[in-house]
Amino acid sequence: MGMNHLERTCFCFLHLLLELRNIKKYEVMNKTIILSILFLFNLLFSLSQEAIPLDTVHLEMNTQSYIFEDFKGHKTIYFKGGTVGLKDISFLNGTIEYDIYLTEDRGFPGVYFRINDSNSEQFYIRPHQSGNPDANQANPVINGLSNWQFYFGPKYSFRHKYTFDKWTHVKIVVNDRRAQIFLDYSETPHLSWQLFHEPKAGGVSFSGGLVRGFHIANIKIDQQTPVIQNFDPGTREPIENVIGEWAVSDKFEEKELEATKNIGSLISRLKWNKKIYVEEGVAANISRAVELRNETPGNTVLAKITITSSSDVSRLFQFGYSDRVVVILNGEPIYRGTNKFQTRDYRYLGTIGLFDGVYLNLKKGKNTLIMAVSEDFGGWLVTGRFTNSEGLKIK
Repeated sequence: MGMNHLERTCFCFLHLLLELRNIKKYEVMNKTIILSILFLFNLLFSLSQEAIPLDTVHLEMNTQSYIFEDFKGHKTIYFKGGTVGLKDISFLNGTIEYDIYLTEDRGFPGVYFRINDSNSEQFYIRPHQSGNPDANQANPVINGLSNWQFYFGPKYSFRHKYTFDKWTHVKIVVNDRRAQIFLDYSETPHLSWQLFHEPKAGGVSFSGGLVRGFHIANIKIDQQTPVIQNFDPGTREPIENVIGEWAVSDKFEEKELEATKNIGSLISRLKWNKKIYVEEGVAANISRAVELRNETPGNTVLAKITITSSSDVSRLFQFGYSDRVVVILNGEPIYRGTNKFQTRDYRYLGTIGLFDGVYLNLKKGKNTLIMAVSEDFGGWLVTGRFTNSEGLKIK
């Protein structure tokens, strides 16, 4: 980000002070020069924390509705749905701070940062889950898809009881691949986590509520690279013997799976020039390789492995997916399932795990196992393992 007028003035003043020191007719004591320079750098440090004026000159409005208003002692923006972006901000390392007036309404207010095309880092609050382990979420957006059904649990969320109908202060500290969250001026971080994308400067935007919006005030961006302290990211238990790699097809419309007699021709028609790999020892993220929402229609891909068996054998294959799946063994569909948000009960999140299983009747020699995985939102995912892989080679 370039210097503003005041910053340029300060640097010019610094240059002048240094020049004066070398001119005899201006015999200024070294101590005075040094004090002036220290004052100048303190001023520049304070300038680095940029308070964002709340107006359409500085904010990019992509919301259902919004209003600028004085509210509970602050100048605020109140908005519903969509995002409010910060114009002319390119953020790599530093601190993002803001105040949000939380209510008990269901919503996901938060911030996207290092936005580059359809990729970004994200943190948001779930006020309706106050006091629960998933009261908030650190999460990547990958090719336009938020992946909270993959990156869940204590590694990416923390239990917190919010104070409603009052202001909550949010501070996000970012340095390279590390980030931390501090709420309400806490001296110690509530959450530390490793960021998901390679560090690259990008945009910043804020997300609002659903039926009811939220007030946000006092947005500040400090681009000084911070010192990360007390960095203690959580851990996650990997799945033993998880499939490490899948070949992935081009995407297509899910309805093509309805005509089961045409599945063979569908498999032959698609291109298989992409691969996905298990992450965190848990699952492979299809959105790493395929963009769900772009000019190409389709919400389904085929994820494939080859199993070479030393004999005819029946083996249990445990698997997980998001959101829907058709399991195809050697060209024949053998299983259909749904793991979508709220499909198994009203509180079901559809997170990834080995929640399904099927016995595969493998023939001696080469077998092809395909998972046709369809996605709506929350994470386009596939995982699986054999409980007993003796006599099997998996590729």
